[in-house]
Amino acid sequence: MGWKKYKYYIKKPKSEIVKDILYWLMIAGTVYFAASSPRFTTSLLRAHQRWKKYPRKKIYDTFSHLRRRGLIETRMENGQIYINLTSEGKKKAGYFQINDLKIKRPKIWDRKWRLVIFDISELKKMHREAFRSKLKEMGFYLLQKSVWAYPFDCEAEIELLRDFFSLKENDLRLIVAEKIGHDDEIKSRFKI
Repeated sequence: MGWKKYKYYIKKPKSEIVKDILYWLMIAGTVYFAASSPRFTTSLLRAHQRWKKYPRKKIYDTFSHLRRRGLIETRMENGQIYINLTSEGKKKAGYFQINDLKIKRPKIWDRKWRLVIFDISELKKMHREAFRSKLKEMGFYLLQKSVWAYPFDCEAEIELLRDFFSLKENDLRLIVAEKIGHDDEIKSRFKI
């Protein structure tokens, strides 16, 4: 392995490789390769350009590690190797997706507020605290206890959070409103 690749490998933590593989499998669903191919790792590299930044052995080792941990499963059918996420692997991939979740800011504000209201029971206190932290991290503004405001479309992101935290419609609602009262302070915070 050349110094350039070695240098990059040192800087790149193992979790990034795991994250890339789990995320790719989550999007792709089941992936299959010709089992007769003597270059299984090369097939994997061709399957996704993002992996070219990792040494081939590291990719192969990471797949083996994920299989041993029960995050992916492989099976062979009709001369093909099928790779897919287990339910535990889907949870881990979901965690990575939630961890990187960001809302895109449009160039022009549609002059509507998105209000997220939630009532998560005391039994799910950890979920409630994690959900609050994620809203704060994503830039939502706390209007009052369990009511958060955001000026841009965030429906897809809130649905993803709802699924991840296993919240029902009664636990979490997204309301789109044109007026929320005195909003000068909130507007200045979002620079709109």
